[in-house]
Amino acid sequence: MPALAQFDAERVQELLPVGGPQRNIVDNLDAEGDTLWAGQQLTFTADGGDSWFLVDDPVLTPPIAPSAIVYSLDIEGPNIWIGLGFQDPAIASRPQSAAGFAHSEDGGQTWTYEFPQLDQPEDTLQVYGVSILPALPVIVPQQSPPFDIDFDPVTRDVWVAGFASGIRRLEWLPDSGRYAQDFERIVLPPDTLDSITPIQPYFFPFAPEVNEIEEALNFLGFSVLVDETGTVWAGTVAGVNRSRPEDVFDLVFLDSTNTPVDTLFDQRAWHRTSFDGTSRGLPGDWVIALEEQPVGDSAFEVGTVENPRNPVWLAVWRASEPEERFALVVTRDGGETFEPVLVGGRRFYDFAFCPDGATFGCSPGTIYAAGDDGLFISENEGQTWRSVRDFQDRDVPGRFVSRDARVFAVATTPTALWVGTGDGLLKSEDGGMTWTVFRVDVPTNPATSTDRTPDVEAYAYPNPFSPSADTFVRIRYDRPTARIRIFDFGMNLVRTINDATPNEQVWDGFDDNGNRVANGVYFYEVEASGESLRGKILVLE
Repeated sequence: MPALAQFDAERVQELLPVGGPQRNIVDNLDAEGDTLWAGQQLTFTADGGDSWFLVDDPVLTPPIAPSAIVYSLDIEGPNIWIGLGFQDPAIASRPQSAAGFAHSEDGGQTWTYEFPQLDQPEDTLQVYGVSILPALPVIVPQQSPPFDIDFDPVTRDVWVAGFASGIRRLEWLPDSGRYAQDFERIVLPPDTLDSITPIQPYFFPFAPEVNEIEEALNFLGFSVLVDETGTVWAGTVAGVNRSRPEDVFDLVFLDSTNTPVDTLFDQRAWHRTSFDGTSRGLPGDWVIALEEQPVGDSAFEVGTVENPRNPVWLAVWRASEPEERFALVVTRDGGETFEPVLVGGRRFYDFAFCPDGATFGCSPGTIYAAGDDGLFISENEGQTWRSVRDFQDRDVPGRFVSRDARVFAVATTPTALWVGTGDGLLKSEDGGMTWTVFRVDVPTNPATSTDRTPDVEAYAYPNPFSPSADTFVRIRYDRPTARIRIFDFGMNLVRTINDATPNEQVWDGFDDNGNRVANGVYFYEVEASGESLRGKILVLE
């Protein structure tokens, strides 16, 4: 990403200055140099958070889903790829759905749209090497959001993990200087096989359904990575799949006179590692995230003492077997062996590592992991870890991220550690000791009252509030200390919060007995400085 001053002058005028990320759920982060990109709505900062810009390009609001948000994000130099998705309001369960892709080849100055990674109804067969497999075409966007995306800077191919649509590749065609018209379906081993090769015949159904049919879980893609050696890693609900450069074949078909009649290019063999209850497998089958840790000196050949192979980190979740566990896993030898760490009940979502030239207090062996229980930091290559859950703003008293908020994303620039949560974005310039909190806030008693910023003494958001989806509702008030009481519609006391912090507090939707409250209207009362501020909250699951 070029510095802001390098943007085309007219394009800079089109950028929309904003105060920070435009949603408090920040579940995608990536950085290139000093520039940090953040989603759900695509924003970026090139100066450590002093100024922010919203990418307000029509490509990011496609006609297929005007409410689309960032589901996945990958940046390699000036190449930016955004996977777009949405929750379909036309279906009662609001399934997560694919909305296509936006990509830029000039650091975000101009954008191009690509349609979702879906099939045509007639795509009922899939060629895999010498085999022709019966296939189920995935023709609707529901259940196929782009959960992960990886741009290969060597081949310029784009790899996507899209749950029901499986693992896909958008091939770059160097002879024509463009991408292929459609995403290619990638055939992985069925659940009954640990490996497949294109030179052996098979007849298993290639049907990545979401109803857990026999043999289908390894077709449900959640994460994808192309590492420095060109090895492709694909994480699914049934393990991690690996295809090395030496596993790629070009198959030449001959007629009876040994004359070539057809050629299939880039046919990949795959090897799968999954949970098997032994130390050779994974602690859990569901591979939710894959990330490569840069190590060594790229001036030397990969695999030498000066430039050892980059470790690959996996976040694995428990899938179908009761013996499976949530964990972090690392392979330091390209998938020959796997080392689990932090095995237990924690779910993890993302990784980041200490960048070259870092000034914020990390070392080359530092690893950051984002999870339900906070941010986990290891300063010795994953041998020991410490967790951070207390995120208080170092400069603004009473400004904090709730301890109940999940940590979804983590990224590093040379000057800062960045953490995305369900309650805002965090920045640390000292390795996670102190924090600056970026959050979308509506002030009480604004200088200028509008529909968005009414002149009120207290308010609650989000409102309506869903305890399962939102985790908590934040009650905002302009008082240094307070006690908060929650009442139901009959004015029965439901919850008392005596230790309310200055300016704001959260309520998780539970009563004083630890029971989740029923749907309905609730009233809150903020008692401070001898006066009471009141409002109402609609609880709606």
